[in-house]
Amino acid sequence: MAEPKPIGRVSSYFSHIGVAAIELTDKLKVGDKIRIKGATTDLTQTVDSMQIEHKLVKEAKKKDSVGIKVNDKVRPNDLVYKE
Repeated sequence: MAEPKPIGRVSSYFSHIGVAAIELTDKLKVGDKIRIKGATTDLTQTVDSMQIEHKLVKEAKKKDSVGIKVNDKVRPNDLVYKE
């Protein structure tokens, strides 16, 4: 199977609220299953909610910067894949 193409990259992580800021290189919507992978990160989860500029959105497009609640710590430069 071909290596999946990343749809984004974590730009920052806010531990006090458990949110990852992700710069998208492809579209993403609520309900999509994502995998965040890095040197010490490997997390798979469903996108339950997503925000752009503190406003809830159902979907985001390429070049958007979104905030997604994550179930575990992620790190800047971790890659985001759609499962």
